[in-house]
Amino acid sequence: MTLPTDQQQRLTGECLYAGYDAQLVLNGVDIHIEEGKLTVLLGPNGSGKSTLLKTLARTLRPSAGHVYLDGQDIHRSNTREVAKRMGILPQGPVAPEGLSVKQLVGMGRFPHQGLWQRNTKQDADAIREAMAFTNVTTFADRSVDTLSGGQRQRCWIAMVLAQQTDLILLDEPTTFLDLKVQVDLLELLSRLAHEKGRTLLLVLHDLNLAAAYADQLVMMCDGRIVTSGAPSEVFTSTNLKRVFDLDAHIIHDPESGSPICVPHKRCQSIAETEIVVQ
Repeated sequence: MTLPTDQQQRLTGECLYAGYDAQLVLNGVDIHIEEGKLTVLLGPNGSGKSTLLKTLARTLRPSAGHVYLDGQDIHRSNTREVAKRMGILPQGPVAPEGLSVKQLVGMGRFPHQGLWQRNTKQDADAIREAMAFTNVTTFADRSVDTLSGGQRQRCWIAMVLAQQTDLILLDEPTTFLDLKVQVDLLELLSRLAHEKGRTLLLVLHDLNLAAAYADQLVMMCDGRIVTSGAPSEVFTSTNLKRVFDLDAHIIHDPESGSPICVPHKRCQSIAETEIVVQ
């Protein structure tokens, strides 16, 4: 099935229902990903954000609905052809033991290599450029499993960049990383969108980091998209309460203007706490 030409977007989901075994997670989701922008999926645990990303990434087949990549139904498309147009970084990827950084990044070239075609100049150039952009060149020959969490994640991003796709999906790329490392990675991904023209879709948990770096926010709850748009439009006290059941007020960074949520502090006196406990 092909999407009509006048409706084409690079990546679009239409009326998606998906889940695991008998458990339905997505309930009729419609989404299109803005080109050349960094879009972040936000929502509480179990809201369906990772399931939506997996469905868009072709790693989970929907029980109903369609995902279109360049107007073609992605679940009916050739795997290698999809990999030439879309890069995917799943949550918590693991490299084979002893694999060097350069070897890992080189794995991103597989979609472009034929059965007897290996290590062309184009491959070497793509690997070198990806490693330089992610700043991992200095430890190219080191084993991936000897690196810190942030270094490893930059290596995985370099591997995806070596695919030379202009559409990249990343599932929780900052999980379990220190705040400074998270910021460094999001700065890197932001540069990919704004300097290299790549289209990125991320799943994140940190609300304020998402609001600071996203061009578009998509808020999900109970398997549905509740609201989407620029952070200045959708990152509001009302939406945070509606989606996360979070009582917070919004302030704005005086330098960037990005919205920041400040949760309301619920204070109880010692006497009130004793009454609750009793």
